[in-house]
Amino acid sequence: MLDEYGKKTSQENVLNVLEKGAAALVKDVMALPKPRSQIHKAGYTHLLDTMSYRRNRGEVEVGWGKYYGPMVERGTHRAPKGSPHVRPTFERNKKMYNDLMIKELFG
Repeated sequence: MLDEYGKKTSQENVLNVLEKGAAALVKDVMALPKPRSQIHKAGYTHLLDTMSYRRNRGEVEVGWGKYYGPMVERGTHRAPKGSPHVRPTFERNKKMYNDLMIKELFG
């Protein structure tokens, strides 16, 4: 049994499973309601529509496609409150993501 688990938990398999969990988180964040923007110029993309994930040196990173995503999430010294959207979505659904990854890895 341990040998079977050892094969299933190789680094490549774990990264594949983490990607599945990251994809589910990105999908949930992108499905959040988007406030109507006052910006109507060509090429404008809403911050939530830029969410993505990628593999980076043995890790899976989830983030924004715009540089100011972390500032909106956490706030700044000028706007300390912030408007979190990724953390609450993760906290609300973390059991679902965990179950999805365990099922993918061992199911």
